[in-house]
Amino acid sequence: MRAAVHEPDPSHVSQLVRPALDAYGRRRVRVALTEYLEDGTVADAAGAIRAMYWTAIGLRYQPGTRVLTPESAAERDSYQELSRRTAKAALRRFVDEHDLDLRRCILPNLSLRRASHPAELQELVTRALEIARSSDDEYLRHRVELQADPRP
Repeated sequence: MRAAVHEPDPSHVSQLVRPALDAYGRRRVRVALTEYLEDGTVADAAGAIRAMYWTAIGLRYQPGTRVLTPESAAERDSYQELSRRTAKAALRRFVDEHDLDLRRCILPNLSLRRASHPAELQELVTRALEIARSSDDEYLRHRVELQADPRP
């Protein structure tokens, strides 16, 4: 995982993540990447977020519907707690760190809907919105408006 987290070329990250997925399984890989996000350096956290792209669960829907197949629903449900842990870590890092690269990596993967977070994280969501909207960085300002609930 360290090699995937430290790989500077995003197109090469999959070549490092896929063998780990085959050898250790999706859960262990996602846990390891979440630990880098939670406790790693700023560069580790940014690399972990980039690598997580390759660990996404492939959801399948019943033909002609927006209803998940039973297998996809079960897999999604089995990852809910880990997904909450990852989302909490990403939100905390976005708010606490001032590194622009890290914030750019985190924001596209960050839910900015207050209702999607537990009450104890609501203030962090509000702070993340404020940070992105007031940023000097045009990408963050644009991206937050695509993702956030409409302003009241």
